[in-house]
Amino acid sequence: MIILGIDPGVISTGYGAIKIKDGKESLVDFGVITIERERELPARLSGIYDGITALCRKLQPDALAIEEIFFSKNARTAITVGHTSAAVILAAGHQGVEVSTYTPLQIKQMVSGYGRADKTQMQRIVQVILKLEKVPQPDHAADALAVALCHYYISRTTPKLKATKWSDNR
Repeated sequence: MIILGIDPGVISTGYGAIKIKDGKESLVDFGVITIERERELPARLSGIYDGITALCRKLQPDALAIEEIFFSKNARTAITVGHTSAAVILAAGHQGVEVSTYTPLQIKQMVSGYGRADKTQMQRIVQVILKLEKVPQPDHAADALAVALCHYYISRTTPKLKATKWSDNR
């Protein structure tokens, strides 16, 4: 099973793919989809959509897990990240990939066992779990790997995930 984790961002959307074989997690790929700051929102969203579509075609994930946006002091940023999440969900759906969403608290609790773990702790835990030589960089990619791990841990302990199966009915 391959799980693609996504940490949505307006300029930089992190992705991290893990493979589950015989109950063990291993790294497949990670990185970021970067969109130029100067581009208008529709062009940014199109770039995210295209990037996720390309990843789904390349990696053939069985599931995509995305971090839900949390309350932000800047409403404009929260709305824009929400648009980015929608582009990710739509791209995955058009590729027939099941999508699940998780809050930052769920991700931290499932991966570290502590809902208030800081970014450095989470990155180090991801490094240890996936047996990486160094902490995955950039931050958005490390966060995406944590989302993928969260999905795996929840899926193996929950009989049926609340996942939406999307299909391309265009």
